[in-house]
Amino acid sequence: MESTILNRLNEIQLENKFSGSVLVKQKNETIVEACYGYANRSEQIENYIWTRYGIASGCKLFTAIAICQLVEEGKLSFETKLKECLDVSFPKFDEDITIHHLLTHTSGIPDYFDEDEMDDFEELWVNTPMYHIRSLENFLPLFQDLPMKFSLGEKFHYNNAGYIILGLIVEKYRHMPFTNYVEEHIFKKAGMKDSGYFVLDALPKNTAFGYLDLPNGEWKTNIYSLPVKGGSDGGAFVTVNDMANFWDSLVHHQLLTEEFTNKLLTPYVSTNGNNGFYGYGVWIEEIDQEVNKFHLMGYDPGVSFHSAYYPKTATISVICSNKSEGAFNMMKAIEDAITM
Repeated sequence: MESTILNRLNEIQLENKFSGSVLVKQKNETIVEACYGYANRSEQIENYIWTRYGIASGCKLFTAIAICQLVEEGKLSFETKLKECLDVSFPKFDEDITIHHLLTHTSGIPDYFDEDEMDDFEELWVNTPMYHIRSLENFLPLFQDLPMKFSLGEKFHYNNAGYIILGLIVEKYRHMPFTNYVEEHIFKKAGMKDSGYFVLDALPKNTAFGYLDLPNGEWKTNIYSLPVKGGSDGGAFVTVNDMANFWDSLVHHQLLTEEFTNKLLTPYVSTNGNNGFYGYGVWIEEIDQEVNKFHLMGYDPGVSFHSAYYPKTATISVICSNKSEGAFNMMKAIEDAITM
């Protein structure tokens, strides 16, 4: 299996110039480990297995776990209403929005970046410079006074703003910045020693710059394309090994009890009318009414990320890229090989 996967990954890399790191583990045994491209193109510093990558929305699951930890401790419930747990004005929001609605993207609230209305994430920063976005509160003016997008609970509609609100709830109940809480109570517990929420204008060593390839053959970094620091809707940096450690810790109930791990990983809402579902911060694929995989994905300018846990075979895949595209094709090749 190892040579089959690696040969296919090498073919795909030649086709689309994939830049990043790939790790596949099965029952704690490393099956494939591969790195391509540069973490720093100007200095020609290569990507390695220890390189840290931004994972965009791939870290919404960290936010969901932080909320589940609060519920587990009895500080709130999944049915607690937003108006009961956060002292922030949302004048046009439905008063019956609950934690569950926010976790499952079924609240109907407006998003600060709505893919139905914007094609380019960089459009956000024309009127609100990205270098001013350094805390969760900084996002509120982008959406808090807007009207509901659809009725509460009507449907699934992916929403970043809902996870900003969840992060603010974590901050209120934990009395510390959201990112500090996750680093201390999730990353450290999971053995994610090299991961963190780093600021783009002060990245630590062994961290890949995100790159945007332009139509004319030139390129630029993503430093002017994203908020300076990630938060509860996305933007953490991880290594592929740290991400594998995370999955292992999660499924072995080291971050939540078995009861709340099961609640987190329950398929609550259909995302595509077929075999796709969403739990709390995690995508779920079912085949014949059995879970085939739990998976995460993240896309930003200069970032593409996919990672999954396949429960039937205890397989973990992690694909981190410092380009805007490429991770999906790598993931597909891995899945084709492990399901042969």
